[in-house]
Amino acid sequence: MATVFDHETYLSPLTWRYGGEAMRRLWSEAHKRRLLRRFWVALAEAQHEAGLVTAEQVADLRAHQDDIDIAAAEAIEREIRHDLMAEIKTYAAQCPVGGPIIHLGATSMDALDNVDALRLRAALDLILATLEQALAALADRIEAEAHTVAIAFTHLQPAEPTTLGYRLAQFGQDLLIDLEELRRVRAGVRGKGLKGAVGASASYAHLLEGTGWTPRQLEERVMAKLGLEAFPVATQTYPRKQDWLVLNALAGLCATLHKFAFDLRILQSPPFGEWSEPFGEKQVGSSAMPFKRNPIVAENIDSLTRLVAALPRVAWDNAALSLLERTLDDSANRRLLLPEAFLLTDEALQRALRLIEGMRFWSGAIQRNLRDYGVFAATERVLMEAVRAGGDRQALHEAIRQQSLAAWAAVQEGKPNPLAELLASDERITRYVPAAALPALLDASAHVGDAAERALALAAQIRAALKQPNAATTVP
Repeated sequence: MATVFDHETYLSPLTWRYGGEAMRRLWSEAHKRRLLRRFWVALAEAQHEAGLVTAEQVADLRAHQDDIDIAAAEAIEREIRHDLMAEIKTYAAQCPVGGPIIHLGATSMDALDNVDALRLRAALDLILATLEQALAALADRIEAEAHTVAIAFTHLQPAEPTTLGYRLAQFGQDLLIDLEELRRVRAGVRGKGLKGAVGASASYAHLLEGTGWTPRQLEERVMAKLGLEAFPVATQTYPRKQDWLVLNALAGLCATLHKFAFDLRILQSPPFGEWSEPFGEKQVGSSAMPFKRNPIVAENIDSLTRLVAALPRVAWDNAALSLLERTLDDSANRRLLLPEAFLLTDEALQRALRLIEGMRFWSGAIQRNLRDYGVFAATERVLMEAVRAGGDRQALHEAIRQQSLAAWAAVQEGKPNPLAELLASDERITRYVPAAALPALLDASAHVGDAAERALALAAQIRAALKQPNAATTVP
């Protein structure tokens, strides 16, 4: 009987808490073994075409292709201590006619690395599908808020105004870069092909003697059946740089998600109070403080993506330290590295999608911050208007700086912002800008440049990118 796991033993949170079911199934042991058998059937079919095996042998393998028996394979592995050979023996025991020719000419990594390439590609397809959903939802929010003026912050200090749509467009632009990179990496995924123990295809060359077939022809036929391209050269494995490229792309996406979630956490804090996560009617924010509305989804995204950021380093080591034609010191960590990177990213991306669709913008807080701090930013308009009227830019800058600091001290004490009155009473200013003209100039809501137009253009760019066809997205 196969090993049964429950909560009386350690289970990874990725087994049941984080990551989507589709991604978990893709990286499951059962799916891996089905893909291995798919490889062995494709190999046998091509070898039949080359005249090496019979149609009956191929038919027998095909008939039992999905009859995986993990319990039987585990029992064999405990004796022989080789997981792939255990699966071969299990499959062979089910196929009295075809069993003797399973894995003919191949080495373990001919099977395993092609299977991993199929899983990498399918997992990238799942990530890309969710990312496209997130981008489409974000484009909606950008367009809806393109003209909503809000104070911007640099160094976590109030700066000039922007618009909510323009702020969201920053995330959209980064996600668009991630989309392009993930599509590029996905299109470049390759399998090892059929190259044998050190990549020289010697076993296949020997096997094919007298058939008129070359190892390359056999490889091309098998890979066509799998719907997968092969690296032109390989060692015992496909280049481990491929794993690094994939994990780098996932980490890049996670960097964008991390910043988005972090900014939301800041903007949800009461001193800002402008954004918030959706909060369920019965949701509990704190076990001790019933009033709390903690940004738990954004915090979770930041926690998970922080771990993804660390994983490319392991993939780097696997690529850089794979000595000569092969060392096995990548094998154990790849069993963790690849599924965990995808499951963590999948969870963070799904949560980010829910935030994009459900987050709230609080107009009262937005207007309050714009009122309290926007007037400081609008002094730039006063400065430019006064210089245009003939004033000395440096002298005017100093006058505005002095009055701004005095006004800031009043705001820090909880008093109404007195900056407009201070400027109106300063002869250094009113000599060039009449006091009556100051209120209109100090209205920061008009000081957003072309932010709205740029936000709308970015949303249009996102929509155009989403219309571009991806590579084939069939999950094997």
